[in-house]
Amino acid sequence: MTRSGLPKGRWKKSSYSADQGPTCIETQVTDEGLVAVGDSKERGLGAFVFPTAVWAEFVRAVKRGEFGDVWRGR
Repeated sequence: MTRSGLPKGRWKKSSYSADQGPTCIETQVTDEGLVAVGDSKERGLGAFVFPTAVWAEFVRAVKRGEFGDVWRGR
């Protein structure tokens, strides 16, 4: 999905994203209640859009350590 159809003021940058680092993601909830995820340093690449329940389960899996330390850049 392109970002042109998503409101610019709704994006929230991850608190885990460093200001100078290469791993900066941002999210927003769409008008339809979906979660859009994009790269704050490469906004022209568009965004992935997920149902809220799917995104919430992904976040829970990360917190449970199911992906090891990969998500931390290790």
